[in-house]
Amino acid sequence: MGDSGIMIIVWIVVAVTLAVGEILAAGSFFMLPFAIGALAAFGAAAFGLGLALQLALFIIVSGGSFLALRPLAQRMNNEPRPVDGVGARRLIGSQGRVIEAIDDDHDGIGMVRIDRQEWRAESLEGSPIAAGAHVKVVEVRGTRVIVFPVELPSQFDDGLGTN
Repeated sequence: MGDSGIMIIVWIVVAVTLAVGEILAAGSFFMLPFAIGALAAFGAAAFGLGLALQLALFIIVSGGSFLALRPLAQRMNNEPRPVDGVGARRLIGSQGRVIEAIDDDHDGIGMVRIDRQEWRAESLEGSPIAAGAHVKVVEVRGTRVIVFPVELPSQFDDGLGTN
């Protein structure tokens, strides 16, 4: 295997290593431009171009790719990350109905139905909340929701046959 064959292998190894590093590292397109540059240098090696041209192509393509991907990387880094509304935190602000009283008989823990899901619940103020009361979720702690009672307009009908 001549020098050209060795450089083909070197550029492929470099490109794959950088691409895998980009995938595994939590970053913003730092290694990807260099992987693209290594692929360009691999192409030059495959066509039998000299090492100086391979290196020049690697540097030029890497630099161009880096400049092209920078605006996208900056936009992705500057986007606000959603804090609420993911997983169980999506329940914050939701209203539901107490289906098992929240009182001292059960260590201050009861059950509420929010939409079609049932959740273990605690009272925000530690006060008892009777079964059938309407509540609003203010916090999620592990597998429990923290709720407080709310008054609903009398015309509200939740489809359960009670107002």
